[in-house]
Amino acid sequence: MLTRKQLDLLDFINKRLQRDGVPPSFDEMKEALDLRSKSGIHRLITALEERGFIRRLPHRARAIEIVKLPEALDRGANGRAGFEPRVIDGDRPSKVPVRAMALDNAPALELPLLGKIAAGTPIEAITDGDSHVAIPGSMVSGSGKHYALEVK
Repeated sequence: MLTRKQLDLLDFINKRLQRDGVPPSFDEMKEALDLRSKSGIHRLITALEERGFIRRLPHRARAIEIVKLPEALDRGANGRAGFEPRVIDGDRPSKVPVRAMALDNAPALELPLLGKIAAGTPIEAITDGDSHVAIPGSMVSGSGKHYALEVK
């Protein structure tokens, strides 16, 4: 697994090798990745070498060879990574979740909307009683007094 910067550096080195036949210098890599120092490039190159993506020849300038590319950079002739959509079986539930409330064909009930309450800091629930909200009858149990409050 490569970090975003490691992937960007490997992509930059690969493109420069294909274009010029020579790997970029540390300064060119530093500028391309918008890093402040060459030590950051050194750490990235060391990590790529440890993971087996590049090989360096000792005591030679710009002696970087790409050994392999990750799938993210393995591009086709059109320069773009291929896209193959996949459908995952079983990714959608085939039945209603256990905790879901089953809706019946019972008529909706009209509850008076008596005010507003706060979801966070408290506010006063002002009673106006002029508005109503419809809810499924299966949401209400018993024959007690019911009302609704709007949560803000």
